[in-house]
Amino acid sequence: MQPTLGKILIIDDNEDVLFSAKMLLKKHAQQVLIEKDPRKIPFLLNHDTYDLILLDMNFTEDISSGNEGFFWLKEILARDPSAVVIMITAFGDVEMAVRALKEGATDFVLKPWQNEKLIATLTSASRLKSSYKEISSLKKTNSALASQLNQNVDLVTGKSPAMQQLLHLMHRVAKTDADVLLLGENGTGKEVIARALHQESARADKVFITVDMGAVTETLFESELFGHKKGAFTDAKEDRVGRFEMANGGTLFLDEIGNLSMAMQAKLLTVLQRREVIRVGTGQPIPIDVRLICATNMPLQQMVAQGQFRQDLLYRINTIELHLPPLRNRLEDLPLLVEHFLQRYAQKYKQPAKSVSESALDRLKRYDWPGNIRELEHVLERASIISENHVLQPQDFFFLQVQQQALHSNTASQTHNLDEMEKATVVKAMSKYDGNISKAAKELGLSRASLYRRLEKYGL
Repeated sequence: MQPTLGKILIIDDNEDVLFSAKMLLKKHAQQVLIEKDPRKIPFLLNHDTYDLILLDMNFTEDISSGNEGFFWLKEILARDPSAVVIMITAFGDVEMAVRALKEGATDFVLKPWQNEKLIATLTSASRLKSSYKEISSLKKTNSALASQLNQNVDLVTGKSPAMQQLLHLMHRVAKTDADVLLLGENGTGKEVIARALHQESARADKVFITVDMGAVTETLFESELFGHKKGAFTDAKEDRVGRFEMANGGTLFLDEIGNLSMAMQAKLLTVLQRREVIRVGTGQPIPIDVRLICATNMPLQQMVAQGQFRQDLLYRINTIELHLPPLRNRLEDLPLLVEHFLQRYAQKYKQPAKSVSESALDRLKRYDWPGNIRELEHVLERASIISENHVLQPQDFFFLQVQQQALHSNTASQTHNLDEMEKATVVKAMSKYDGNISKAAKELGLSRASLYRRLEKYGL
């Protein structure tokens, strides 16, 4: 049988209790440690961690009041606030049980115990410990992402009119609990804006959970978002908390919301209306309190008109709509974005920060950026790695022109215009060698200086 209870520490001054408990639990736990002297608790906790702690309430110095147990309970929780402690005593009553729970104990059992009941109690407590670990992990992740967001502050600022309008509305909306729908092309930074909304909200110290709805299959939709009970379906080998529960008290970001089928939309709408989820395999509703932020690059209003998206769901998720401008409509912000990404990659690759020349920046501004900020990020990372120049030059971004020049090159192949033919030949050579001037010049039978003149002549 696979151990399910992790590492257990049992503290009791009765050796018979310690021995019988260890014999019972060693089949169910990865490790069982026993200790007769409670004064060793600080040493044990300072040198190891435990998934479960069974603590006697009454030791030899205090037969029945439970005061020693309460003292050591406080000591344990002071060192590990997330410790899962089950109090054990032969003199338990309701009043003592209530006090133990109020002071931080997870549960309370009487001895002599019933073996099956003790196993059930520890199994339940073990799941609670797993939940604590998951929450702790989420908080650490959220903290790390918050730190990353602070590093991305340049991405949620801008002097372009389009960004100024977006930021003005974003700052007003952030401090409310209104549900927000983010609309914009792929790569415009919807998740960055969603995290910024969370960081400026009253829920900033809570978790931020993100779900890529485009990657959630219809069969796993309910399990992923609402959770499931062990045995609810073939692969449900253990209880699972859904994303709504994980985000309880915080923010839930549903990306690619436009990809949901009508059946999935109906299930999501029910949860949003009732503000509660029911795990698959149970009938017990669980109240949820989340701030919902959704995002899509799809035309939801048009999809409603075509019967592809529920109008009532759209009303639920777009209390406020924020439209993110494409990069081509905020080119005034390009220098700020370029500087930000080059600083990031200097840190990432442990190299001096690079900059861009005015002519290179002019080339970047002439590009259409169909992939928006995400494409800019990729382009600058590639250039910062490949280029040997401290100041990036236009040729370091030559690969941007390949797609734009492809159509002209095809046209030129059907013409006898010498300039167009020469331009097409230069484009192909530069494309072949990823903008490497030396290799392209050698391929064309030109000197580097001659190739530079042709690049300038054709605006490449």
